[in-house]
Amino acid sequence: MHKLWTPTNTEIEKTQMYQFFQEFLGDQNYDYELFHQKSVENNEAFWSLIWDKYQVKGEKGNPPFIVPGKHISETQWFPEATLNFAENLLSRKDDKVALVGRFENGDRKSITYKELYKSVARLAYQMRLNGVEKGDRIAGFVPNCIEAIVAMLATTSIGAIWTSCSPDFGYQGVLDRFGQVAPKMIFTANAYSYNGKKHGCLEKVHQLAEQISSIEKIIVFEYLDYNVSLEDIVQAVQWNDYTDNNAKEIVFEQVEFNHPLYIMYSSGTTGQPKCIVHRTGGVLLEHIKELRLHVDLSEEDVFFYYSTCGWMMWNWLVSGLVSGCTLILADGSPFYPSPNYLIDLIDEENISIFGVSAKYISALEKADIHPMKTHRLEKLRSIHSTGSPLSVESFHYVYNSFKKDVVLSSISGGTDLIGCFASGNPTVGVYAGELQCKGLALDLDVLDDNGQSVRQEKGELVCKNPFPTMPLYFWNDEGNKRYHNAYYARFDNIWAQGDFAEITSNNGMIIYGRSDAVLNPGGVRIGTAEIYRQAMKVESVKECIAVGQDWKDDCRVVLFVVMKDGFELNHSIQDEIRNIIRKNATPRHVPTKIIEVSDIPKTRSGKIVELAVRNVIHGRAVKNTDALQNPEALELYKDLKELQK
Repeated sequence: MHKLWTPTNTEIEKTQMYQFFQEFLGDQNYDYELFHQKSVENNEAFWSLIWDKYQVKGEKGNPPFIVPGKHISETQWFPEATLNFAENLLSRKDDKVALVGRFENGDRKSITYKELYKSVARLAYQMRLNGVEKGDRIAGFVPNCIEAIVAMLATTSIGAIWTSCSPDFGYQGVLDRFGQVAPKMIFTANAYSYNGKKHGCLEKVHQLAEQISSIEKIIVFEYLDYNVSLEDIVQAVQWNDYTDNNAKEIVFEQVEFNHPLYIMYSSGTTGQPKCIVHRTGGVLLEHIKELRLHVDLSEEDVFFYYSTCGWMMWNWLVSGLVSGCTLILADGSPFYPSPNYLIDLIDEENISIFGVSAKYISALEKADIHPMKTHRLEKLRSIHSTGSPLSVESFHYVYNSFKKDVVLSSISGGTDLIGCFASGNPTVGVYAGELQCKGLALDLDVLDDNGQSVRQEKGELVCKNPFPTMPLYFWNDEGNKRYHNAYYARFDNIWAQGDFAEITSNNGMIIYGRSDAVLNPGGVRIGTAEIYRQAMKVESVKECIAVGQDWKDDCRVVLFVVMKDGFELNHSIQDEIRNIIRKNATPRHVPTKIIEVSDIPKTRSGKIVELAVRNVIHGRAVKNTDALQNPEALELYKDLKELQK
C-alpha cells in the first residue's frame, strides 16, 4: 500500500500517545507495536494508568482492578470503584466555549462550560423533583444539538440511563426501541430540519406516549421556529418552563463502575433491535483512551463529528468534553445549503478534528469538490472517517484535495462496543486503504474458518481479551442468550466482531465489510468493499450495492448500480465495470448480473443494508423497515426478471 503521510519525530513526541508510552513503559525509544503488545500483556496496569493520568473523578478502589470470570464477558472491572459520568465531563466550569450548535439556516448558538454546568444543574434538579432516580431510563428523541447533551448529562448525573433516537426515525422504529426499555421521560425538539425542510416531532412523541405507559413527562424544547401546541399532550411541558429554577449545583450520584450508562440499539433491519447496555466506567475509560491517545484530543481542539443522536458517534463526540475542548454540533443534511456546508464549518469554527462518514468523503470526490483550492483549513490537523470502509481512492482524494499534512484516520468499531477496535494514531504513518492500528489494550486478531490466526489474509476480526466496553448485557435478554449468540457463537470465549478483515504487513488493518454480508461464489469468501472500490472508479456510477444470490447450488454475485444523472446502464458500461473489477480484483469478484436501480436502501446512519436486499431478492421478509431512512427503496429489488435467469 502507498504511504501517504508520516509523522516526524518532533510531531510524535508532542502527542499524548508518546507521553503515555513514556509513563507506562519508562524512558525508551518509542515503538507503537511494543506499546500495543505491553498494553495487552499488562492490561490492568494500562487501565489503572488511564484512570490516574487523566484524573478520573471518583473512587478508584483497591486492586485488583480486573477480575477474570468463567467467561470473557463476565470479567469484573474496578470492582470497588464508584464514579459519575457527567461529573467527569463537567469538571471544567469556566468561560471557555463548550458547545457550538450550527443550523441549516445559518443560525449559530453556543454555550460555555460555566453555562453548561448551570443548565445541567437546573434540569437535573427538576428531574429529581419529578422522581427520576438511579436506574430509570430517560429517552431523547432529539437532533444533534446543545439541549440533547444537557439532557444526557442531567440524566447521567442522577445515575439514570440515557437512550436516544434521531427524530427522523419512523414511529414504529422509535417504538421498537423505546418501547423495550420503558423510559420515564422523553426529551424532544419541537421540530428538526433536513435539506431545508422542517419536520415536526410532537405527533410521533404523542403516539409514543399513548403506547408506552411508563412515560410520565415529555419535555419539549424549541429547536426551530415552528409553532406547535402542547395542549393535547397531557405529559408535555416546555423546556424553559420546566427548568425555571435557581439550582446552581449538581448532586452527582456516585455509581458503581458497572452501572448502566447508555442503552444503544442495533440497526434492527433483520429483527427487533437489540438493546445494548453499556457500563458507566467502561465508556468513560475507553473514550478517554480513544480520544486522548488515538485522536490526541486536548483542550485546545475544536472537535466535530457529523452524526445523529441515533448513531454511537454522537456518544463518542460528546465524551470529548472530558478533554475540555470545544464541540461543534451540526444537524441536518451535510450537503445543505450547499455541498460545501461542512467544509465551510472547518474555516468558520476553526475545526481541528473533523469527523465524517466514508460515504460523505466519496460523495465529495464524486462531486469534484477540492477544499484545498477554496478554503483555508488552517487549524485542520486530523480527519476521521467511519461508517463503512474508506476506499484507497478516497484516501488519495483527501491528501490531494484537502491537506497534505493531515492525519487521515479511518476507524472501525461499532455500537456493540461504543468505540473503536481499529483506531487512528498520530504516531504512525497513513497507508492508502488501511486503518492505522489496533486499538491499545485490545488483543485483536484475524481468524480463518478453522479458528487459526492469519496475517495478510482475510478472515474474521476477533478480540481475544476482555475490554471495558463489552456490553453489560442486552435489555430483557433472559439468560443472556441473544447477547452470547451475537458475539461468542462463532468462537469459544472469543469476541467475534462480525467484520471480514485483514491485518496488513504495516500492522494496520483492512475491513472488507460485514462478514455476514460476505459473498461466497464457488466457496471463495469475498468482501463487498472490494467490489465497491472498483465499481466506483467507473465515472458514470454514483452508488452500488452487491449481494449474493443463491443460484444452482452456488452463490452468484449480483451488483446493483445507481447511475449518475445523464447516464443509463448499457452493455458498454457493464463491460467497463466488469473489466475494472477483473483487472484490479479477481475473476471471482466479477458480478454475474449488473442491474440498474434508482435507489439503494440505507440505515439512518447512512449504511447500505446488504442483508435486507439479499432477503428481498430471495423473497424473504425484511423486518423493521422503520430502521431504514428510505424503506421504499426495497421495492425496487422485488421480483426482478433479470434474476430469474
